Amino acid sequence: MRLNEISPGKGAKKEGKRLGRGHSAGQGKTSGRGQKGQKSRSGGFHKVGFEGGQMPLQRRLPKVGFRSRMAKYSAELRLHELELPAADVIDLDVLKKANLVPAFTTKVKVIKSGEIKKAVKLKGLQVTKGAREEIEKAGGSIED
Repeated sequence: MRLNEISPGKGAKKEGKRLGRGHSAGQGKTSGRGQKGQKSRSGGFHKVGFEGGQMPLQRRLPKVGFRSRMAKYSAELRLHELELPAADVIDLDVLKKANLVPAFTTKVKVIKSGEIKKAVKLKGLQVTKGAREEIEKAGGSIED
């Protein structure tokens, strides 16, 4: 097979209608546009979703929901989850390897939920005020 021998499959290319070539051709006189009105004229168009002045559907329906673009890059971590990885210093890479946060996470925040008994050293993680107190009470430290 050569490039000059390649052609579209049978029935793949269809001839366009020949409009305005007399009534015996089937699409004469008004060329399939009907009689009068905006859509019959040349250049007559309306916006997508326009309903003749009636309030369009996309404006009649209520606005619903919001999905933050940043949410997929940030994650929350509870206090008791800090005890799970067996590492001296807990940072973003350690949490990803322990499958505590998704792989594409760029920002992690530790929240005060649950209890922590083990002294942990955090590096490069955000911490809420309450969680900071609990970590320091357990003998841990936070490095920014």
